[in-house]
Amino acid sequence: MIGKAIGSLVMFLITVFITYSITTGGLGSSGRFGKVDLKSQLSFFSLPKNDTPLPCRTGSPLRVFMYDLPKRFNVAMMSSKFAGDDSSPLNARNLPVWPRYAGLHQQHSVEYWMMASLLYENATVDESSEAVRVSNPEVADVFYVPFFSSLSFNTHGKNMTDSDTEFDRQLQVDILKFLRKSSYWQRTSGRDHVIPMHHPNAFRFLREEVNASILIVADFGRYSKIMSNLRKDVVAPYMHVVESFLDDDPPNPFKLRTTLLFFRGRTVRKAEGKVRAKLQKLLKGYEDVHFEAGYATGEGINASTQGMRSSKFCLHPAGDTPSSNRLFDAIVSHCVPVIVSDHIELPYEAELDYTKFALFFSVQKALVPGYMVEQLRKIPEQTWVQMWKRLKEIAHHYEYQYPPKKDDAVNMLWRQVRTKVPAERLAVNRNRRLQVPDWW
Repeated sequence: MIGKAIGSLVMFLITVFITYSITTGGLGSSGRFGKVDLKSQLSFFSLPKNDTPLPCRTGSPLRVFMYDLPKRFNVAMMSSKFAGDDSSPLNARNLPVWPRYAGLHQQHSVEYWMMASLLYENATVDESSEAVRVSNPEVADVFYVPFFSSLSFNTHGKNMTDSDTEFDRQLQVDILKFLRKSSYWQRTSGRDHVIPMHHPNAFRFLREEVNASILIVADFGRYSKIMSNLRKDVVAPYMHVVESFLDDDPPNPFKLRTTLLFFRGRTVRKAEGKVRAKLQKLLKGYEDVHFEAGYATGEGINASTQGMRSSKFCLHPAGDTPSSNRLFDAIVSHCVPVIVSDHIELPYEAELDYTKFALFFSVQKALVPGYMVEQLRKIPEQTWVQMWKRLKEIAHHYEYQYPPKKDDAVNMLWRQVRTKVPAERLAVNRNRRLQVPDWW
């Protein structure tokens, strides 16, 4: 016991001596221990000479450097007048307007809205902006790649076998060549680069080449866990197709919405989406349940708009992938979503509790005859009204618009991107100092 006490005392005295020496300069260049080459002492922890150290940046708003890509990677797919015109950079004055009625193409237009938010000229002084564009890449938190990979698929390779598909493939080849020449891509292997990949077939030929980047996706239905996951990527809402219900303020919405459960859409789907055809058979015969096969034509969208606005609950079964645009149509229609999808991931879930305004059924339970309808009928009017009110409160988070507004869809997405930066920075910094492969 005495020996331990003496040992502890000695260690304490040594610690006090070292601390005193440091604070008084005793271990510095003029201290009693002689001149110490601090640079050589730190060489073990230093970065390779050809690496640029990443500064510590945690401030708000997020600082984004956007690559100035040739227009064939983005707006030339929207309008032929931009084809071959790379003499002037894109800005708020020459940015083309996204067509209001662009059919299903608009579902995956997140790539356009994120780019537009960075071109917005007042973003640098607008306190509502979650991200601002910076011209100096050295001060950037992340790098945005404005490649419209979803529109490229819809424009050049929609049928997967068309000869035009080669244009989609070539754009992917070319964007990778461009990025690999960037010193900022090289220093992190693209980990701090944000790449929109919202359509499930976007960037499909070479997506594995950018699997370290922060991807903006609709869900993880066609990705391996190594390729895309919640640790590094951001789930973005589809842009809704139906018009937002802006004047939804009746005295008794529960009684006014006479349809219990509404669905209109394609019933022949692949993978988990096969549940739609099964649900169609199960839900026949209910007077207050509307289940109809339909397509996203102008007439079909109008029918869906009216149907959702007159229904208490809107059914959202999985499509070819776990999610679909229907969920976000329901949200802006203030129709309580009924989600039947075992593998769905939802936007902004770090901030929003979806159980406050949506219901969830596993595929197994949803296919029990009568079970889902019975459960919906048991929900008290007061509970439904609370969920309806919550939908009205959060619907603005799902609005893509230009100019961007506080807490709208694109600002919410940039806020989610910011939460991915610390993990990316940790991975980069650890990899630089490890002397042996990671041990866990």
